[in-house]
Amino acid sequence: MSDKDTLNNEKAWKCLFGKYNILDHIATNGSFTISASAIKEFREPRLMTKFDHWVNLPSIFQENNLAILPTARGEYIISHFAAYHKLEPFASPITQCTLPTFLESINPAAISSEAVALNCAVAAGILSDFLGEDEIYATVSGRMGSGVFSFKIDCSTCDKIFSIVVRNSQIEIDAAYEGIESLAIFEAKRDISEDFLIRQLYYPFRVLKTNLKKQIRPIFMIFSNRIYRFFEYKFDDINNYNSLHLIKQKNYSIEPTAISMRDIETIFSGVSIEPEPQVPFPQADRFERVINICELLQNSPLTDDEITEVYAFNSRQTRYYTDAGRYLGLIEKETKVSLPAYKLSEKGKNVIKKDFRERQLAFCECILQHVIFHEVMRRTLQEGDIPDKGAIISLMQAANLFQIGSDSTFIRRASTVRSWISWIFSLKTEV
Repeated sequence: MSDKDTLNNEKAWKCLFGKYNILDHIATNGSFTISASAIKEFREPRLMTKFDHWVNLPSIFQENNLAILPTARGEYIISHFAAYHKLEPFASPITQCTLPTFLESINPAAISSEAVALNCAVAAGILSDFLGEDEIYATVSGRMGSGVFSFKIDCSTCDKIFSIVVRNSQIEIDAAYEGIESLAIFEAKRDISEDFLIRQLYYPFRVLKTNLKKQIRPIFMIFSNRIYRFFEYKFDDINNYNSLHLIKQKNYSIEPTAISMRDIETIFSGVSIEPEPQVPFPQADRFERVINICELLQNSPLTDDEITEVYAFNSRQTRYYTDAGRYLGLIEKETKVSLPAYKLSEKGKNVIKKDFRERQLAFCECILQHVIFHEVMRRTLQEGDIPDKGAIISLMQAANLFQIGSDSTFIRRASTVRSWISWIFSLKTEV
C-alpha cells in the first residue's frame, strides 16, 4: 500500500492546502483552481472530490465555509460557494402502492441499490403517480460530458455572486424517466441526510435543458427503511445554481405500513429487560439513521472511514451511530485489514430482513429491552406525555450506566431517549 493510499480525505486535503497555500489564494483571488493530477499526489481524486453532503466535507473546508465544484474534466474550483441545499422535512403521509403479483425477480425485502429501488418504484406505479404521467420510459443514465455552459452561484459568506464556466466536465445521471410531457432526472440516495449537493441535479439539468424541448424535472429521491421519499425541485433561473425551490414532496411504500397503538403496547408489555451492555449509552437522536446505518452494513463490513466517506456522517457521528447500533445489539465491531470495522450482528440481520411492519416493531423491541427506555415508555403511556429531560436524567443517574459522568453528557443522552420514544409513537398510523 502506498503512502497516498493510507491518507484519508482530512489529512490529504490539509496537505494540499498547505502545499498550494489555498486559503491565501482564495483570500486574494476569490477562488482556487486545482487539477486532478495535483490532487492525485496525495490521494485518488475520485475519493477527494465527492462530497454529497456538507457534513462530508473535510474540516478545513467546513471551518472556512468552502466547497468544491468540477469545472472541466480533471479540474476543480474551490471557494466560498453555497453549494448545498438543506433538505425539507418528510411532511407528507405514506402512500401505499403494490407490485404486480407476477413479478418474481424483485424482492422488496432485499433492495440493495438505488437502481433496483427505482426499478421497483416503476413496477409499483410509484413514479407514474408522482410524475403524473401514465406512460414513462427509462432513457438516459450514467456518465456523460457536460458540454460548455456558465452559471451564477451564491457566496456562502457574503452577498457576492460568483460566475463559473464549465467546459466538458463529467456529469452523472442516476436515472431519467421520460413521459409525454416531461423528462424527470433523478439523484437517488439510500442515506438520510440533512442536505444534498445541488450540483448533482443542476449540472444534468443544464445539459438536458440545452438539448431538449420538454420540461426537465429535477428530483431527489431517498430510499431508506423501505420508504420512498421524493422531492421535486424547480430552477426558477436556468443560469442560477441557487434558484431551486421545492414544488412537491411525497412518500411511498410498497408494503403495508399500518401500525396501531395496540401493536406498540403489545411490544411494550411483552418485552424482557436485558442487562445494560458495556457500550456507550446512545447519543444518536434520529433513530431513522440508526436503521439507515444497519441497511448500509447489509452488504459488507465497513470501517469508520468507509462509513464516513459513503454516508452523510462526519467521523464523530459515525462513532455515535455505530455505537447506538452496538448498544441495541444490531451491530458488532470486528477488524478489517487491521482497522476497526462494523458489521450487522445475527440479531441485526434478522431484524433488517423483516417486512416493513414487523421490522419497525422489532426495532421498538430492541429499544424497549433497555431499562431506561422501558421506564420512560411506561411513564409516557401512563401520563400521556414523554417525561421531560430532567425526569429522564434522574432515571439515568440512578441506573449506573456505562461511561456517563458529566452533567452535559446526561443532558445529551436524555435527548436521545426522548427522541427514540418519540420515534416509536410516530409509527402509529391507526388508533
